Amino acid sequence: MARAGIYKSEVVRARNNLLAMGRHPSIDSIRIELGNTGSKGTIHRFLKEIEEEEGGAAGTQVAVSEAIQDLSSRLAERLHEEADQRISALTDKQKAEVAELNSVMTALKNEVQGFRGQVERLSLALAAEKAANEDAQNLLQEEKLTVARISQRIHDLDEQRGKEEAHRQSLEEKHRHAREALEHFRQSSKDQREQDQRQHEQQIQFLQGELRSAKDLLSAKQQETLLAHQDNARVANELAHAKSELHQLQTEVRALRHSKEQLIALEQKCEQLKQQVSEAEEGIASVNIERDNLAAISEERLALAQSRELELATLKAVQATQDQMLENIRKYFSEQGKAGGAKKEVPSAKIQESLFNSGD
Repeated sequence: MARAGIYKSEVVRARNNLLAMGRHPSIDSIRIELGNTGSKGTIHRFLKEIEEEEGGAAGTQVAVSEAIQDLSSRLAERLHEEADQRISALTDKQKAEVAELNSVMTALKNEVQGFRGQVERLSLALAAEKAANEDAQNLLQEEKLTVARISQRIHDLDEQRGKEEAHRQSLEEKHRHAREALEHFRQSSKDQREQDQRQHEQQIQFLQGELRSAKDLLSAKQQETLLAHQDNARVANELAHAKSELHQLQTEVRALRHSKEQLIALEQKCEQLKQQVSEAEEGIASVNIERDNLAAISEERLALAQSRELELATLKAVQATQDQMLENIRKYFSEQGKAGGAKKEVPSAKIQESLFNSGD
């Protein structure tokens, strides 16, 4: 913007300098000589005073030319002021909108960064939960294999115990038969002795032979009974050993039951972890949708900013056109000023036609 408050002496000095250079002292040339300072209306007023002081030698043509120049200068100044005001308002509005868009973009970027950090934390938590789930699955598989092996061992021991029980029952059956045979032998011996007592005299030889036979049979039976007792003791030892192993297996089964309960708890925890993972995935999907919405909003704001920039460029083009019109006006009046020695009156219709044709 040009400074205000120029002095009449400065206008006089600029006018004299132009006249000395053989140039017409128009308002624009004087303003340029003053360094583009001062109002055109002020310069016109000072020029009018100077011309009045010099006696108005320029005549009617100069007065008309000065009036037209004053009108054009005021029109140009008004156009400049309106263009500057509109450009300033649009620039301020554009700056405010750009600042708002920048603040919105900054907030969106911060929010996106927060969402990204949250997604990364959720991804890490999901990976940790997946790793824990895999470890739990591996542990569960190992425990299932251990339970299967122990179950097979229990089954084998049950079969072995059944076989031992069948063998023990067989030995008991043999021992019972031996006792029954011995009892029968004792009863037969008793009957035989009574019969021998009755027939002692007649059958002493026969009874002695029978007695030896019975003794031999008794020795055999006693030997068989001794062997049966030994087998029974061995079976009893084996049964005690089997009971000890059974007790140990029962202890292991109780431990396995406890492990099974822990496995059930782990399975429940795995289900909870799966539910949390599913919720985390839903949260990630929601965050992605919101991020896409924010990106769409950012694109709309960017399109609006580009539209504002296009409108500003259009206004600048309009201002450039107006500046070109003013330049054409200045050139026209400069040419008229040079041709002022002819003192020829310029029709106002021709001036208007020149103004509007210069705009094209």
